[in-house]
Amino acid sequence: MSCKKYLDAKPNQQQVVPSTLQDLQALLDNVLVMNRSFSGIGEAAADNYYVTLTDYNALVTAEDKSLYIWQPDGVLPNGQWLASYQVVYYANQVLESLEQIAPAPTVQSQQIRGAALFFRAYAFFQLASVFSKPYYEQTAGNDSGIPIRLTADFNPVSVRSTNQQTYDRILADFKEAVPLLPQSSTYPSQPTKSAAYAVLARTYLAMGQYQMAGTYADSCLSLQPQLINFNTLSATSANPIARFNKETIFYAMSGGSTLLVPSRCKIDSTLYASYATNDLRRTIYFKSNNNGSYAFKGNYDGSQSATIFSGLATDEIYLIRAECYARAGQTAKALSDLNTLLQTRWKTGTFQPLQVTDASAALALILNERRKELIFRALRWTDLRRLNQEADLRITLKRNLGSALYQLPPQDLRYVFLIPQEVITTSGIAQNPR
Repeated sequence: MSCKKYLDAKPNQQQVVPSTLQDLQALLDNVLVMNRSFSGIGEAAADNYYVTLTDYNALVTAEDKSLYIWQPDGVLPNGQWLASYQVVYYANQVLESLEQIAPAPTVQSQQIRGAALFFRAYAFFQLASVFSKPYYEQTAGNDSGIPIRLTADFNPVSVRSTNQQTYDRILADFKEAVPLLPQSSTYPSQPTKSAAYAVLARTYLAMGQYQMAGTYADSCLSLQPQLINFNTLSATSANPIARFNKETIFYAMSGGSTLLVPSRCKIDSTLYASYATNDLRRTIYFKSNNNGSYAFKGNYDGSQSATIFSGLATDEIYLIRAECYARAGQTAKALSDLNTLLQTRWKTGTFQPLQVTDASAALALILNERRKELIFRALRWTDLRRLNQEADLRITLKRNLGSALYQLPPQDLRYVFLIPQEVITTSGIAQNPR
């Protein structure tokens, strides 16, 4: 994943420039690049897990050690940055080639264009979620965002956009993709209309624009409302939730840290204790380590590894719409969405619908269940960043290693990761402050 070697490459254009719509589709169908290249550093820095002092001392890389304790000057390998920008490069190559191959739009060419826009925006959002400040409307025009690369040409020097420009581009790409994408696809790795609605809901949620997030969540659920009944899953299975299950709207994976290896990554004990006895997530999501600690096994990829599902799934969208209803004071609708989800997660006949009359109490329930439902989905870091902007929802993260205590206060500068030094050296863009 050497950035320098990648940027210095001078391929034979006759060999690499696609010449047919099939070539362009093949670029977008490269799952290893387009769907499995996103950074997992946010999840590794979040509070859903801990590692023991012995396991911490056994970590091989200084990057993982510094990441775990939020070391201010901790550096990242450039692959954390490059992988998502490789998705952007592929998408830009498709968009540029499309103008030559199919100057007159066809159904196929429009779907390819929609998919390329979707992938580009998806990568930009992943990058912005860790390498730029959380979106805050009052300061977004001055806050530094990420470089917005809109061409496959390597030669233009990268510059950092503002956060407003960054999110404007993300939203514009997703919105342009919506009418171009198909209603459905045989493969969840390919973007669809419901996926575009879902990721627009996720993006607006991260921006704190809850009315728009709720609107797009509703549009998504009108097309894809299916939920898994966890009573149909095997709690004794090593991988209870199958890859490409019926909740999967769009398949994507994030990795990037050996901290998340299941044998090392232990579930926060208070979080684990919050799952009720009849809550099937207690046994579907987790397995005992036979020493009082628990490991995660509920990956929506149907596997156990440090690579986690970071795509889009129906359960997330129900929770987005529920939160937006609660924030709008529509308590009954918020609880209806929450209970619709939870009754599929509890042992048959044991779930009692949650009932509160106050919208703020409903919001508290929803945020609690959001953390429990979406554990290890590469969403917790983004949630912490946005919720830390609300005084009554802020928390301080803590790590204990032996006698040492490490803390990450709300809105700390370390909620924005340092850009890899090789990128700074090569491009000259400004580093994030410390």
